[in-house]
Amino acid sequence: MDREVRAPHGEVLSREVRYFVSSLDPECVTAADLLRYVRDHWRLENGLHFLKDRWWDEDRHHTRRPGLSACLAAINNAALSIHRLRSDTQLPVRAAADYIARNPAIGISMLNS
Repeated sequence: MDREVRAPHGEVLSREVRYFVSSLDPECVTAADLLRYVRDHWRLENGLHFLKDRWWDEDRHHTRRPGLSACLAAINNAALSIHRLRSDTQLPVRAAADYIARNPAIGISMLNS
């Protein structure tokens, strides 16, 4: 995949080539399909994993009890799902989460409705 980053006036600021490995049959997939798969991957990466890794610092939570990390990850996933389903869609996820953190009654009401 070729990628270019351009300035608003059209000047190419950077160029890179990325290679992806796939088990898809080349005769059954189009270039548009492959582009969609790559974009969907990065949409998930940026929308979920970045949020969990950077904002909730999930990777630094360690425990010695077997299975507890998986339970904490499941709680984080549930909280994120509820947050996305119930929060104001006009606000960025981080802004809405910060608002709920400052007003815990709103978070509790999201669980009760």
